[in-house]
Amino acid sequence: MASITSIVKSADFILSRPTLSKIVSPIAKTFVAFAGYREMGLTFNDLIAEESPIGQKAIARLPEDISYARNYRIITAHQLSLSHQLLPPNKAVKPEEDTHYLIPYLLEAEKEAFEKAELDNIQV
Repeated sequence: MASITSIVKSADFILSRPTLSKIVSPIAKTFVAFAGYREMGLTFNDLIAEESPIGQKAIARLPEDISYARNYRIITAHQLSLSHQLLPPNKAVKPEEDTHYLIPYLLEAEKEAFEKAELDNIQV
């Protein structure tokens, strides 16, 4: 699995190149539209796997209000999934509301894990 750092660097590279950005951005927007997670009340960062130690650490560092909102969105999505329903369009997550709240915490936790691994494997 790719690290969050490499994904962010790739995204920055793509967005810094106008031609590449013109090709990839519409594809990404189409993918997000067909993914349907916004219609279930989720944001993109709610979909990030939290089973890894880095994910667990990042989620533990979230402020209480953001963590509560994340848990509420996930519970709501589970209830909608069980009842085979979608949110009405006025309650679905808007593109401007789909912010990357977890990415900075993931990058920080990943950096710490990398530094720890380097220090644990240091050869003198």
